[in-house]
Amino acid sequence: MPYVKIEVTREGITREQKQTLISGITKLITEVLDKDPKLTHVVIQEIELDDWGYAGEQVSVLREKGITANNH
Repeated sequence: MPYVKIEVTREGITREQKQTLISGITKLITEVLDKDPKLTHVVIQEIELDDWGYAGEQVSVLREKGITANNH
């Protein structure tokens, strides 16, 4: 029974994006590991920006400084 956990910052990921991740990862697990998709579990956990740190700072502080994943 594969279990995949995805953690992302809570910054507006949509229901449709989550569904795309779940179906895509399930398909990949099925193709690569030959696992039954009905036994594959995918969990998406959204983390508050205050609770995620990068380079020694909270992501919320980095965002306030204008620093994003695309602009670092």
